[in-house]
Amino acid sequence: MKRLHKFILKSFFGPVIATFFVSLFILLMQFLWKYIDDLAGKGLEWTIIAELILYASARLVPMALPLAILLSSIMTFGNLGENFELTAIKSAGVSLQRFMTPLIVLTIVVSIGAFYYSDYIIPYTNLKTGALIYSVKNQRPELQIKEGMFYNGIDGYSIKIAQKDYKTNLLKNIMIYDHSENKDNRKVTVADSGYMRMTADERNLILTLYNGYTFEEIEESKRKRPKDKEYPHQRQKFEKQVVTFELTGLDFNRTDEDLFKNNFQMFNIKELVYAEDSLKEVQEESIKRFKLNLTTTEYFKREKSMLSDYNKKPNKQNQRIDKKGRNDKMKKEFRAVIDTLPKNEEDTTHKSFSPDSIYYHLDYRNKDQSLQYALNYARAAQNNISNNKKTFNYKAERIRRHQIEWHRKFSLSFACLVFFFIGAPFGAIVRKGGFGTPVVVSVLFFILYYIISIAGEKFAREGIVPAYIGMWLSSIILMPLGIFLTYKATTDSVILNADTYLLFFKKIIKRFSKKPAK
Repeated sequence: MKRLHKFILKSFFGPVIATFFVSLFILLMQFLWKYIDDLAGKGLEWTIIAELILYASARLVPMALPLAILLSSIMTFGNLGENFELTAIKSAGVSLQRFMTPLIVLTIVVSIGAFYYSDYIIPYTNLKTGALIYSVKNQRPELQIKEGMFYNGIDGYSIKIAQKDYKTNLLKNIMIYDHSENKDNRKVTVADSGYMRMTADERNLILTLYNGYTFEEIEESKRKRPKDKEYPHQRQKFEKQVVTFELTGLDFNRTDEDLFKNNFQMFNIKELVYAEDSLKEVQEESIKRFKLNLTTTEYFKREKSMLSDYNKKPNKQNQRIDKKGRNDKMKKEFRAVIDTLPKNEEDTTHKSFSPDSIYYHLDYRNKDQSLQYALNYARAAQNNISNNKKTFNYKAERIRRHQIEWHRKFSLSFACLVFFFIGAPFGAIVRKGGFGTPVVVSVLFFILYYIISIAGEKFAREGIVPAYIGMWLSSIILMPLGIFLTYKATTDSVILNADTYLLFFKKIIKRFSKKPAK
């Protein structure tokens, strides 16, 4: 058995290394394609690009490992089946499960290593990659003025050209807005043509203009009020004018990484658990305060507030009621109702009372006023609830994102084991090695896994399903498939043999094509 174990490990080791780097390269190309617009035209040094590729590659390792294991396991067992080595091993009395034992142990070790890699290395690479991408995105591009578009890459100026001759570098219909003094568009330069060139040290831009005008509005004395200023107009004509722009901020500046350290993608398992507990505690406290505030100030109005609203705008009708002695009686009844309401934040028991008894004692003007007050209070309460609902939803989404990231570290590691139990028996059944069939099958399975994972993560992020279901949905669906394929490979099933299905359909066609006996 030791020889068989060494043989299967040796057969598996080569393909898994090769397929891992191939998978990593494919994922890296997808990453670069995603950020190609942010990288192009920024004048970045090759060291910055190499650093970004290095961190991005390290970040994609947990995603490349499952695909590499799937592809290499199909290739390994496909080659063994195609060369009838599996048949010889089974005829010697060695079962497929026993023959697969070393690879199962190796895959478990790889899964555990992938978990620790995701827990300790991935937060660091996410921090480095995120900070570097942010710095690249905010890097000012090289001077590339396009036709018909304003270029704002030079501080304090906006430049627009109508046409550019790329052979002679001649610019036509040039317009320059000077904002260097932060005074709106008070200085504008227009020229028929011109040339643009950079200095040798690339720190200044020299623009030579021909046949144009400079329009400027002169600001008057500061003693005058802004609305009294007239801004006298000044126009200067020139045949040739040389304008020098100082180019600053074109060097690559790194963003402080401390700005990204509180992001959930930069946390390990312990930090995610701690952050999630803190967010839940804050969420529960916010909900508790909101309920208490809604009960004491919105659903039940305080005595002081209600009495002030009632006595805010006394009118002649109220005075007539006072003369008849009815207003004092109504106020007493009103205070009696107020006494049934909570007197402090601890006493929030809802005591029943009939507001109709107060409402019917009011005259028609006070009835209208009370209805208007009630409508305003209801609208204010509705706005308060809507605003707090958005806040609670945002906090709940942050909690779910922490939960998703926590489960991601486990689910990606477990995917290595799932893909091995799919790939190994599939290769043993198909008995096709090389890069042809294994690559096609691996891509199909990986796309299926990826689609299910993305859908499950989206459902979990939106709160449709719990995070543990959304992040483990792909494994829950594919693991039974792996068990089924392993069982079929153990029993030498021909479930994936094309000849079996061809023979089955031939029998059906032959049966229906028989002529009925006369």
